[in-house]
Amino acid sequence: MTADASLRLCVTRRFDVSPERVFDAWLDPNKAGKWLFATPTGQMVRVEIAARVGGAFNFTDRRDGEDVEHVGTYLEIDRPHRLVFTFAVPKYSKQITRVTIDIKPLSTGCELTLTHDNVLAEWFDQTRGGWGKILDALAANLPAA
Repeated sequence: MTADASLRLCVTRRFDVSPERVFDAWLDPNKAGKWLFATPTGQMVRVEIAARVGGAFNFTDRRDGEDVEHVGTYLEIDRPHRLVFTFAVPKYSKQITRVTIDIKPLSTGCELTLTHDNVLAEWFDQTRGGWGKILDALAANLPAA
């Protein structure tokens, strides 16, 4: 495998709330700004979401005085089942990847599977860990109704 080889990353997480609540948390700027791409030591200084196919998002987290943008464009929005978007962090890479969120209902709550395509091998472990932290933060921001 070469240094620039890309991989597919999958992370699955169960939630004790409805698929609709999990799905909506990805597209509501007030909710998403609290957990999506937010870091414990950073400050979220910009949250913009145009929640429509072709619409863009920008989450900017200020970390140690530097702004880190997380940007993308929504490719598919099928509430509450599927969300697909392009994804890039221009500060660290020029690469644009693709993220798919699939949510399936369970007898109680739902299961979310996040698939991140074209992750560079050199970023794979860090990206997997990052998504794990993001999904933990999502769970923490979805208290039971």
